Amino acid sequence: MDFAGAYAPAHLKFLLQGFLVTLEVAFISIVLSFVFGIIIGVIRYTKIPVLSQLLAVLVETIRNLPLLLIIFFTYFALPEVGLKLDKLYAAISALVIFESAMLSEIVRSGLQSIDKGQIEAARSSGLTYGQTLWYIILPQALRRMVPPIVSQFISLLKDTSLAIVISLPELMNHAQIINGRNVNFVIPIFILVAFMYFIVNYSLSLLSRRLEYRQR
Repeated sequence: MDFAGAYAPAHLKFLLQGFLVTLEVAFISIVLSFVFGIIIGVIRYTKIPVLSQLLAVLVETIRNLPLLLIIFFTYFALPEVGLKLDKLYAAISALVIFESAMLSEIVRSGLQSIDKGQIEAARSSGLTYGQTLWYIILPQALRRMVPPIVSQFISLLKDTSLAIVISLPELMNHAQIINGRNVNFVIPIFILVAFMYFIVNYSLSLLSRRLEYRQR
């Protein structure tokens, strides 16, 4: 194991460049999947005729597919129907599709956990169903959903490593390139990569605990 050679400044810079791509993909995917997850979850909770059923089928289908297959589909299959995405957008699209389905179930479950009596009380006080959902039900549900949502975001960050299959220049891809130069770099590089993932994910875990503590 050549730690000195593996941690040469050029290698560290190369890994950092890949890590920045990983964070970029994760951040964009988290924001978009959170927005779409809330929209889909709310629609399913309100049981809008036809649309709710269609989304239920779509969500269950996506949740039961491997993310790797969705990544392959966005990058290799979509060009066959005239929609060609570069590696970055293909990876983001796949992650958003998959994570939106996962988050929508968390949102729907969170909304269902709120006592129905609060809806009746809000409606009897003159609020519309939309106002009741926006001002009364959703804020309470979101507070309850913090731990599972943050856990899903942590999974999303780790899942960005699957984009290595389409050669996205993210952290794992750059680590593999460095490892290909010298077999003695493998263990030191993977230790450093693991540490980089750990720092970000552990920070998210601490944030989740902090939010839970403040809510209590």
